[in-house]
Amino acid sequence: MTAPAGSGVAERRRERVVGGRSHSSPRPLRGWAVPWLYLAPALVVLGGLLLYPIYQLGLISFFHYTQAQVSGGEPTTFEGFGNYSRLFSDGEFWRVLLATVLFAAACVVSTLAVGCALAVLLTRVRALPRLALMLAALGAWATPAVTGSTVWLFLFDPDFGPVDRVLGLGDHSWTYGRLSAFLLVLLEVVWCSFPFVMVTVYAGIRAVPAEVLEAAALDGASQWRIWRSVLAPMLRPILTVVTIQSVIWDFKVFTQIYVMTGGGGIAGQNLVLNVYAYQQAFASSQYSLGSAIGVVMLLILLAVTLVYLRLLRRQGEEL
Repeated sequence: MTAPAGSGVAERRRERVVGGRSHSSPRPLRGWAVPWLYLAPALVVLGGLLLYPIYQLGLISFFHYTQAQVSGGEPTTFEGFGNYSRLFSDGEFWRVLLATVLFAAACVVSTLAVGCALAVLLTRVRALPRLALMLAALGAWATPAVTGSTVWLFLFDPDFGPVDRVLGLGDHSWTYGRLSAFLLVLLEVVWCSFPFVMVTVYAGIRAVPAEVLEAAALDGASQWRIWRSVLAPMLRPILTVVTIQSVIWDFKVFTQIYVMTGGGGIAGQNLVLNVYAYQQAFASSQYSLGSAIGVVMLLILLAVTLVYLRLLRRQGEEL
């Protein structure tokens, strides 16, 4: 005997009533909530490691906070935007900011050029030279910044360095002049930064179908044309990531400048914002002013990243 036609529907719609309360089957999580559930532990850790220090940095920048307040000799007073007003009215700050922007831009362009060129080279050489180049690059990448800066300083030392002897420059001091000192630091920054670009771009090139590159070569395109018209558009999301990373790293360079120029060069001629903030906060005990410089750096990097991503989104690129 078959059940009535509507009995199955009625059974599914019926709710069990226990203790005067209706209990229905639990609803599954919505699709948008599942990724956030998996990301929750990492977000909690990042919130503690990043958001709280940023909050403290911004909070200190609104107070008068010096060594006297740290030791408890004087009370902490609220200054509002007073530290930012002092900072923006200081001509030294604008000079250091301009030097930081130009230096970071030169480092980013040089790092991307060297990294992309070597990534293309890796696709053209045999296995053994490729392995040797990868190991050498990863060795440079793994070298601590202090160690790398010290080694480069020795290579260009006017008394014992081999570079001056090979070039026949006598006892030329690379850290005495402003531009030569920046150039020396730029070389070290590129040396320790290009491996990230090289490995990332190389992985992206290997993911490009070989038929596409073969078709471009059969059409008579040169290697530069293949890179500019075929590889670069296909690798744009990867190039976006390495560019943003390079901007962040190079804009906040500290160790290389501090070690190789002795804390900012002669009379502060090689200061960048990170070293300038360190001098204000720890050398001069103006912790609130150093915090204000840190907040300005954070806002600049955030603005550059958002503008760059917005330009890519206007071009229809998916990241």
